[in-house]
Amino acid sequence: MLQERQSNLLATFERLESNVRSYSRSFPVVFRKGAGAILEDENGCEYIDFLSGGSALNYGHNDPDFLNNAVQYLTENGIVHGLDMATSAKREFMECFEEIILRPRGLTYKFQFTGPTGANAVEAALKLVRKATGRSSIISFTNGYHGASLGALAVTGNRYYRDAAGLPPAGAVFMPYDGYWGADKDAPVYLEKVLADASSGVDLPAAVILETVQGEGGINPASKSWLQSLERLCRENSILLIVDDIQAGCGRTGDFFSFEFADLSPDIVLLSKSLSGCGLPLSLLLLKPELDIWQPGEHSGTFRGNNLALITATAALRKYWRNGELSARVTKTGHIMSQRLREIGESNQDQSLLVRGRGMMLGLDCGTGELAGKIVRNAFEGGLVVERCGADDQVIKLLPPLTIDEQTLQRGLDILEKSVNAKA
Repeated sequence: MLQERQSNLLATFERLESNVRSYSRSFPVVFRKGAGAILEDENGCEYIDFLSGGSALNYGHNDPDFLNNAVQYLTENGIVHGLDMATSAKREFMECFEEIILRPRGLTYKFQFTGPTGANAVEAALKLVRKATGRSSIISFTNGYHGASLGALAVTGNRYYRDAAGLPPAGAVFMPYDGYWGADKDAPVYLEKVLADASSGVDLPAAVILETVQGEGGINPASKSWLQSLERLCRENSILLIVDDIQAGCGRTGDFFSFEFADLSPDIVLLSKSLSGCGLPLSLLLLKPELDIWQPGEHSGTFRGNNLALITATAALRKYWRNGELSARVTKTGHIMSQRLREIGESNQDQSLLVRGRGMMLGLDCGTGELAGKIVRNAFEGGLVVERCGADDQVIKLLPPLTIDEQTLQRGLDILEKSVNAKA
């Protein structure tokens, strides 16, 4: 009876929406409300959200302070769409971001507002580094994911996404990410070798692009030493360094930027997802001033700098990033999650499930996509929304809101534990 009722509720989506939809297949209910870490469907059933919009909702659903700022802005006839015109909302955001995020970290960047998605920021970055260096190739990494538009797809490793392009993605060379060959293998040595060897077939690239914790690739964290070696190699060879912080940034790993722990100074930083604070579309390119070589209008787009999103983004900065309280909270909660996940993984009778990640960006590697799929389905039936990632969807990705209270967190982990033990 329940399945029949759910099918009726989803009939419109099945009839009218493209086959490309995915999350509505994984979570076959119609959601209508969200508050904090809780989602509610049209039947009044509640679910604990460990998906957080793929890290687009780091502060949970519908933070009331963010919404109040947005409503006030709208009732005062604030500019919502303004191309890239100068607006008070944009000025306030940039000044706030500079004061709260950049200056305390000793960083100096220019702001480029691209189209509304993270992939738009990736496309702009790839275009800019090629223009700046006069070189065409980009170094990317195994299991990296940077988007599904053609340029971003070229630096994305997963064959499933690449095959959908209809033509071979070009312009990128893939290198092994940290740990790809095992913990005792030093991948930057290989990259250093091929760059130095005129017969390696690898030309000097315009840039290296990477995630410091690979999200869609399976929650693969890079070590501090690996990242620092890579940055050194870039500097020695005049290669620009792009950090894609779209999923791992905005506090997900503890610090605002995921690269802070390694003391990196990227040439370009890509932000989106949780930048707006409440799920509104917004993406941003942070670029070192010497790279700002664009001619006016040379890279354009109708939806640059969503002003309503800038209002909520500014509210998020002021509420959560004026001090280190949220970072400390993420570190503490991440330790709690890691410990519980290790206990859950070790309790599995068939095989030990491996835990990895940083901060509150964690993964439970189940070994196979089949096992991970069963656990995720069991979890949803028990009231937990969580997704899979990795080359074979074998990793359960855990991205609860950074603001989740411990009681709700433990309830979600209890559901996950029961789902691991059930497996049927």
